[in-house]
Amino acid sequence: MATELKDVLAGFYADVMAPGNPERIAEFIHPDCVNHAAPPGAPQGIDGVRDVVLWLAAAFSDQQYEPIRFISEEDTVAMHCTWSATHTGEFMGIPATGRRFSSEQIHIVRFADALGIEHWAVRDDLGMMGQLGVGPAAGAPS
Repeated sequence: MATELKDVLAGFYADVMAPGNPERIAEFIHPDCVNHAAPPGAPQGIDGVRDVVLWLAAAFSDQQYEPIRFISEEDTVAMHCTWSATHTGEFMGIPATGRRFSSEQIHIVRFADALGIEHWAVRDDLGMMGQLGVGPAAGAPS
């Protein structure tokens, strides 16, 4: 079962997140899902996931999520991955920079009925912003 859940998680990032394709969300995400990594006040459930997919697709083109490793325990899978994309649209008030970035992330998903029902994330957002040339990391030495 752990292998199957890993495949569901990898499939979600490959088939929904990377191409910005909200049409397939229901194949991977439980209707009652809770995204613990969403901003305060953001909608939950499939509508909230759809919002995130469309928001990132509007801001970033050529998105790729490259899995590095998976760790599974019972109904929960953690994916350590590299997210890369090109900043081609407004993101959090920042106009498109045209820059490409690559940052590491960890996504932890608990499953119910083989669908993601809870999500937590650890992302290197500061490193991403530095690669885009914005924020305090922009002037930091590499």
